[in-house]
Amino acid sequence: MEAEEISPIDAEFDAILRSASLPTEDLGMSNGTFFRFSDRQGNRVGYGGVELYGKDALLRSIAVPPETRKHGHGSAITRLLLRYADIRGAEAGYVLTTDAAPFFGKLGFHPIERTALPAAILATPQASTLCPATASVLTRSVSI
Repeated sequence: MEAEEISPIDAEFDAILRSASLPTEDLGMSNGTFFRFSDRQGNRVGYGGVELYGKDALLRSIAVPPETRKHGHGSAITRLLLRYADIRGAEAGYVLTTDAAPFFGKLGFHPIERTALPAAILATPQASTLCPATASVLTRSVSI
């Protein structure tokens, strides 16, 4: 899988996130690094990003277009984002999700209370306002 860094306000990225009902309102202000992922033939298979907060990483905006789902791309993207965070010194990865907790659970994430989030992540727009209070919060070590 190939990763290409993209602007967080990339139009195609925005469209995929909106079609997946994922938040986009704060992306222009994000300090994160975002990627477009392609398979070996150059076909776009998904997107995702990482915001780093010291030893903590918020994985976000992981989206796989419907036509490329069920091929392991989401798992591969998540692992690549964890590796990216690990290389940059993070120790723990976090995700907030309204409907993908089982997917992340299969990748070793476990649920925690929102109040257990590190303060820097809790203060992000994603954790503080964009994701509803009912969203699941999960974490795992970034080491694969």
